[in-house]
Amino acid sequence: MLKFPYCNVTDLNQALAQCRFVGLLGPLASRRQSPRAVVSCSPSSSEFSLTPVQAVMSCQQQVGSSLVNRLRLGGLTEDGFSYKEKFIIRGFEVGINKIATIETIANLLQEVGSNHAQSVGFSTDGFGTSPTMRKLHLIWVTARMHIEVYKYPAWRDVIEIETWCQNEGRIGTRRDWILNDVATGEKIYNMKSISYGSKWVMMNQDTRRMQKVSDDVKEEYLIFCPREPRLAFSEKNNKSLKRIAKLEDPVRYSKLGLKPRRADLDMNQHVNNVTYIGWVLESIPKEIIDTHELQAITLDYRRECQQYNVVDSLTGLELTEGSKMVSVGTNGSATATATTREDDHDCHRFLHLLRLSSDGREINRGRTEWRKKPTR
Repeated sequence: MLKFPYCNVTDLNQALAQCRFVGLLGPLASRRQSPRAVVSCSPSSSEFSLTPVQAVMSCQQQVGSSLVNRLRLGGLTEDGFSYKEKFIIRGFEVGINKIATIETIANLLQEVGSNHAQSVGFSTDGFGTSPTMRKLHLIWVTARMHIEVYKYPAWRDVIEIETWCQNEGRIGTRRDWILNDVATGEKIYNMKSISYGSKWVMMNQDTRRMQKVSDDVKEEYLIFCPREPRLAFSEKNNKSLKRIAKLEDPVRYSKLGLKPRRADLDMNQHVNNVTYIGWVLESIPKEIIDTHELQAITLDYRRECQQYNVVDSLTGLELTEGSKMVSVGTNGSATATATTREDDHDCHRFLHLLRLSSDGREINRGRTEWRKKPTR
């Protein structure tokens, strides 16, 4: 991977303000040919023809580098259409089995997505917005996320996460991630350990209503997207697009009265997306947690959760075609059961619902799949 020096984002934005972009094409045209730009990052520099992606890279090189970006082990890939960053799994990011938790992975994925947005000159306020979006008070919000885990990284493992975004319908966009295992001191190999896809929609920050992505906004971010559709995992025969049914009372498992902590709030004063994952797992039966590990999770985000809301976490069994009920142990007062397919006796599937305790309004729907823990 070609490495680039990185600059302070404030300095980069100032440099980009000095750059003159000429003849940027619309989102549809940009997929047929590379838009060109004439860039001048300083009054004395000579003008030369670059694509907008190359222009960002050129400005990054000329402006200089802040301490945080010099220490960060990541940056745009050579073509500028994706971003990669390396991390070491630290002691406080693993559980009792020395394996990274799903919350750790989700937090790292969010971090890389934010760093990608900043690396192309988008806002540093936590929203990753373009200039037109800020002018119109528009922000991105998560509509759905899907994570597939093939192998969990362990304590002190070195991992590399790659992310990119692309268009998704009239009101949304899509961001994908792939987590690769990096053998220390050896060449990076492309064994996918974790794949993650998320779908985002645009919302007006003042009215809290969804809004169509305008051509002006598309022009600003599509120049940094792959020219051909690229997915972290194949969606053919995949549950990432499947509708999640609503759980109805009574449910077998529940954890009531969950309250957001101050540490659960993000920089935008809302409950962080990763917190919902933890709440979902709160109502998973203990015998599943003890013997199985999460291999896939899909969450639909339906309502914002505020600091003073109280939340109920409900979990039920997902019955699928060819499935049957099997006993996997007891939890004291009731026998715990889970669904399994005839050809996959170690895989258990659950449906989840997060709702407000006060009036039962939905916050989140989810689906999880669990496999037998490997012998380590």
